[in-house]
Amino acid sequence: MFEVTSVNISEKKGTIKKPVDSIQLTDIGIPGDAHSGPWHRQVSLLGVESIEKFSAEAKREIKYGEFAENISTCGMELYKTAPLDKFVSGDIELMVTQIGKKCHGDNCAIFREVGNCVMPKEGIFVKVLKGGELKPGRFFKYHPRILKIKIITLSDRASNGVYEDKSGPLTEKITGEFLLSRNRHFEFDKLIIPDEAILLQKSLEDAIAKHFDIVFTTGGTGIGKRDITPDVVKPMLQKEITGIMELIRVKYGMKKPNALISRAVAGTIDETLIYTLPGSQKAVNEYLTEILPTLEHSLYMMNGLDIH
Repeated sequence: MFEVTSVNISEKKGTIKKPVDSIQLTDIGIPGDAHSGPWHRQVSLLGVESIEKFSAEAKREIKYGEFAENISTCGMELYKTAPLDKFVSGDIELMVTQIGKKCHGDNCAIFREVGNCVMPKEGIFVKVLKGGELKPGRFFKYHPRILKIKIITLSDRASNGVYEDKSGPLTEKITGEFLLSRNRHFEFDKLIIPDEAILLQKSLEDAIAKHFDIVFTTGGTGIGKRDITPDVVKPMLQKEITGIMELIRVKYGMKKPNALISRAVAGTIDETLIYTLPGSQKAVNEYLTEILPTLEHSLYMMNGLDIH
């Protein structure tokens, strides 16, 4: 939770913003403010915690709005949030869209004076989902976006307890470590099933109905008689993401020709991202090395967030 300590506006970009008694938040941000518009960086926020650190560096008091932030806050390190997280106060709802920004250098008033600026590193931007009047003294509650991730391991032997599933736990470990490094909140749900088409289809339909953000399958991507994963998944996809799997096959197949035999696919069903991974631990690591860097941008696109 954080408190709004000041609300600030300016009519021109590159200038400091001046505190006002209140602002009106709408679907374009703050009408009359230089940064308002139908885009993802409608409103900027900066914590007093960040302002105070910079004040010590600048050796003078930094006033609210000097970093061109629309909303000055107290009580939370805002830059440790992530896009798709939300802040809610009564009827007002804001969605985080960007952490930090490119420094404008000499085009920025505070940079011209001090030679540095905290906004590019610790300021954040939000989009107004539900608007209203905002005054200093109001509190917002932080609602992190919890990514729901399903991992489905396909293996006749693992499902019968003949051997321990290792590809599913490895997928969870690697993905979890990546998401933690991105200040993400998440939860996993794991399932082991035999290589049966009907069971896989039902498992996917269940995950989609429960609005999982991401589904990883492991196993069944080869050309063996029981390898049915791509045959089930591909017809279900509404939009196929061909580039990721093509890259992986070519990149690793140049050194290990067996990698070219994989029939792995990726794509979307409704609001869910689907990735089919091979069953070996080495392949899981290779595939996730290429997939995970694309994950956040894919999630933004799936959620209508146009960030370029």
